[in-house]
Amino acid sequence: MEILFLAHRAPFPPDRGDRIRSFNILSYLAARARVHLVAFVEEDGAIAPEHRARVDECILVRRTKPQVRAAAEALATGRPVSLTAFADCRIKTAVNDLLARRSIDAIYAFSGQMAQYLPGQFPRVIMDFVDLDSAKFAAYAADAHGPMRWMMQREARLLHAFERQVAGRVTASLFVSEPEAALLPGSLAVENGIDTLRYDPALVTPVPADHPLIVFTGQMDYRPNVDAVAWFAERVMPLLPDAHFAIVGRAPTPRVRALAGPRVTVTGEVADVRSWLAAADVVVAPLHLARGIQNKVLEAMAMARPVVASPAAAEGIDHAGTLRVAVQPEDYAATIRELLAGPEQADQLGTAARRQVIGRYGWDARLKPLDTLLGLGPA
Repeated sequence: MEILFLAHRAPFPPDRGDRIRSFNILSYLAARARVHLVAFVEEDGAIAPEHRARVDECILVRRTKPQVRAAAEALATGRPVSLTAFADCRIKTAVNDLLARRSIDAIYAFSGQMAQYLPGQFPRVIMDFVDLDSAKFAAYAADAHGPMRWMMQREARLLHAFERQVAGRVTASLFVSEPEAALLPGSLAVENGIDTLRYDPALVTPVPADHPLIVFTGQMDYRPNVDAVAWFAERVMPLLPDAHFAIVGRAPTPRVRALAGPRVTVTGEVADVRSWLAAADVVVAPLHLARGIQNKVLEAMAMARPVVASPAAAEGIDHAGTLRVAVQPEDYAATIRELLAGPEQADQLGTAARRQVIGRYGWDARLKPLDTLLGLGPA
């Protein structure tokens, strides 16, 4: 069987949320079929041999279109910016060429931006939206003002129409969680998993910590992460005078870097995020806007850390009470103080979290529905 895999960002290395999902899906498919990859990359660079070996043909196109140009194209054509930002004739040519040369049995499109490259008719197409982007922009619009509010509303409206049109012509539409799938009728949830062999606290040396350590991990130029750490540093940390807050993740924005101080560390990119998770007394995920299942929460749970998360970050995760949920700054502070004051209780919560993740979120188990959807044979 031959599968064409389209991705808005090359699936390797699996070092951020979307790439972790796409990498594991691609690996699952490649163990059962011949996979050809067409994807964007954000910068030129060599592909590790073990990653290149997972696919047959591999066509990577560097995405260089400035956001201003994408916005101008969107306004001129009546399309969403999310699509014009990823509109590239080189990708279209590569897709058409592969479909003409190879006996492609199925197409797997990862992220809604790649739906624009799907042929008009094809017998088996899986559209992995991951999250419903139109809902994300609707949430952005609610917090925006002036022209930006208009742009976010426009994006939400146009994307919603596009998502519904795409869902109506593919074999299956997938989302990362049941609540997300429910937003587009007829869709299915294929949840994220976690590599519990890699995320094992027994294999990692924690970074040194002189004070009770609270850790947040994530891509730090992603708006929901930026808003979350700024809110936590400004609203919660003043209530926890004896604790230290570490913001761990690549590409911190100026707003994030400005949070650094005597009790807040902004690491930037680190060699191994597991060392920071292993050192954490508590891991927090105070996201006000979160779509689908949060990898950062699963990773912390797999590392047997006690997690305190917002309702949005906890939604979609079958945590069975193995993480704590908080809303207001006072809720976070009280819960974190309780965990810091009772290390045995915190350890029990973390141990239960790891046990839950092992039993519920192994990648092979999560991706098993793809066998039926794609007609895959055994690995």
